[in-house]
Amino acid sequence: MWTFTALDSDSKLIVSWFAGDRDGRSADAFMRDVAQRIDTDIQITTDGYSGYTGAIRKADFAAGSSYAMLQKQYSNSPNKSPEARYSPGVCVGAKREPVFGSPDPALISTSHVERSNLTMRMSMRRFTRLTNAFSKKFDNHLHALALYFFHYNFCRLHKTLRTSPAQAAGVTDELLNMESLCAIMDAANPPKKRGPYNKAS
Repeated sequence: MWTFTALDSDSKLIVSWFAGDRDGRSADAFMRDVAQRIDTDIQITTDGYSGYTGAIRKADFAAGSSYAMLQKQYSNSPNKSPEARYSPGVCVGAKREPVFGSPDPALISTSHVERSNLTMRMSMRRFTRLTNAFSKKFDNHLHALALYFFHYNFCRLHKTLRTSPAQAAGVTDELLNMESLCAIMDAANPPKKRGPYNKAS
């Protein structure tokens, strides 16, 4: 199971996320959702996953948008132990590849989204590797992700910005909390009133 995330590097807002297989269909669905949430020209940078190129071309991004791919190169290690298998390799270089448009070379970077993904992994026990803490049900995994991203975007103060990403992006003008989420959920789906309790005789 793969978690796709799109991050605005200025506000640090998670614009969109998608959980699914690491295949073309998931990349297409993810990029369509990202494009629907952005109505301005943007510069997009992804890692070297080949599925992104076709997905971004098919998504309805603004006509003036640009796209570049950052291909990281890793050294090969002879260590085949379980610890090494699930640890990131040593990055020995990176290649910036413009794909379309006119991307600014100075802005071709995945560092912000990679740091955000690290925060996600460190914040949710179910992302811990080599343990039994992983999600056992796909629906429960999605629920956990939805709660995390709401908290990250709307409730958590970003140390550099000194505000929440949603405030920095102009989505809201106040710092929310999880009680705010409960109020939003209740407004969208009011809880049903319980009937009188009938004690069994």
